[in-house]
Amino acid sequence: EKYYLQTSPEYAMKQLLAAGSGSIYQITRSFRGGDIGSLHNPEFTMLEWYRLGLNHLQLMDEVDALLQVVLHTMPAKRVTYRILFRQYLALDPHITTIAELKNCISANNIDCSDAILTDATVDDLLNILFSTCIEPKLTGDVPWMVYNYPASQAALAKISDISGIAIAERFEVYCQGMELANGYHELTDPMQQSLRFKQDQMIRQQLNKPIMAADDRLLAALEFGMPECAGIALGLDRLVMLAAGAKNIQEVMAFPIDRA
Repeated sequence: EKYYLQTSPEYAMKQLLAAGSGSIYQITRSFRGGDIGSLHNPEFTMLEWYRLGLNHLQLMDEVDALLQVVLHTMPAKRVTYRILFRQYLALDPHITTIAELKNCISANNIDCSDAILTDATVDDLLNILFSTCIEPKLTGDVPWMVYNYPASQAALAKISDISGIAIAERFEVYCQGMELANGYHELTDPMQQSLRFKQDQMIRQQLNKPIMAADDRLLAALEFGMPECAGIALGLDRLVMLAAGAKNIQEVMAFPIDRA
């Protein structure tokens, strides 16, 4: 049989939540191929936890308290994804168009190949603009918490309606310009989860990537009944980097990829 290293403990932890574990956390190794650099290593340590009865906004309070204890930071700045795009790019990310986004990329002199732009989706272009024009602004010793993403970027988060706009109930944490954590008000609807698995498969097929089978155990756990909760995955190596004042993730790892 074919086996895989886990990219996250999320699916297994959700099975435990459905089985009645209550609020849980785990510190574990995770594996993701791709980037290798000052902030990336294919094998890394994840701190992931789930809190019953909390939504993403309440979980932000808990993460903020953690950072204040570990990094001695001031309370985090909180800002919506929409406000950042309006402030720095004069765009509304929830109702923008591909043409508008491409014009913005050109106006900001962002170097993108025609091949990338030709097949890019709205989310692809939003990600290019966010990483190039907005992320560099999320600096300083005070952490940033960016929340309420477009519904198309919900991943495994619930979607809600705010003034007629579909919003993903999720947030990301940045500290000293470094992306540190990703949190969700967790999706508990098995039908929605199954639909998102199918959508992901379609996208992977369009990108000529291997098709990953839906996790039937997760879907069965959701059918059984997963409690309302919020969850977050935090890069523990990056947190240690910040606490130690390290500039490269290899400084806080005994065996990074080139010595593994």
